[in-house]
Amino acid sequence: MLPSTKTGAREMGEARMTAGDPELLRLRASIDNIDAALVHILAERFRCTQAVGELKARKGLPPADPVREQVQIARLRKLAEEAGLDPDFAERFLAFIVKEVIHHHEAIRAAAGK
Repeated sequence: MLPSTKTGAREMGEARMTAGDPELLRLRASIDNIDAALVHILAERFRCTQAVGELKARKGLPPADPVREQVQIARLRKLAEEAGLDPDFAERFLAFIVKEVIHHHEAIRAAAGK
């Protein structure tokens, strides 16, 4: 659903008013830098988990490791609490990543014929 003309005009006016605000620009630049760092960190993490998936496939190990996942969840929740981040959010974020990693491991295993 498209915003009404009145709402759209108000949002455009707010955008013009804040676009040149130095503090807002500084904060947004920081956010952009953090987002870029997150993408690079995730890419590195997936390179590492790719190697784990290949090793598991060679050794005939299952793609998922529920015991490790539980240890990692507890570890990440503790880190989140210490950092002032909602532990439930951190757990959901890890679950999303782990689901994708397991999917990759299953694909590697299938390609290896195991």
